[in-house]
Parts: sequence; C-alpha cells; structure tokens
Amino acid sequence: MPLNARIIITLKNGVLDPQGVASKGALEHMGFSDIGAIRQGKVIDIVFDHDDKERAENDAKDMCEKLLANTVIESYDITWP
Repeated sequence: MPLNARIIITLKNGVLDPQGVASKGALEHMGFSDIGAIRQGKVIDIVFDHDDKERAENDAKDMCEKLLANTVIESYDITWP
C-alpha cells in the first residue's frame, strides 16, 4: 500500500513575507478588517510507491533538505495523513 506524505513549508519567524503582506492588504481592501497578520507557505503532497515508512520518512526529509525547502529561511513539517 503506498504511503502519502504531506509537507508544509513556511518561512521562519523573522523572515519578511511579502506575499503575506500583499494578501493581508488585499483582504483588508475587500473589507476583511480583523486580520492581524498573514503568513503564506506551500503544501506538497508526495505519494510513495512502497510501504516502507522508515524509508519514506528518510526520503521525504532528504527531499526537503536538498530541494523542496530553502532551509536558510524556511521550516518544514512532514505529516502522514
């Protein structure tokens, strides 16, 4: 049975988020005035073609470290829905 990983990548605290600022401004312009802040990120879903959880966990982490996340400014979290 294949394994599904969900990777959530967000900017680290203290890193400026221009997309979040722009979204907040646009939403406020649309009348949504009760927004304190918005931080944007990305979600990546990966389906592994095997059922070896330990291997999949190691591969998902390796993928994040090598390509999917810029670990200088981004954090990531891997979940198994």
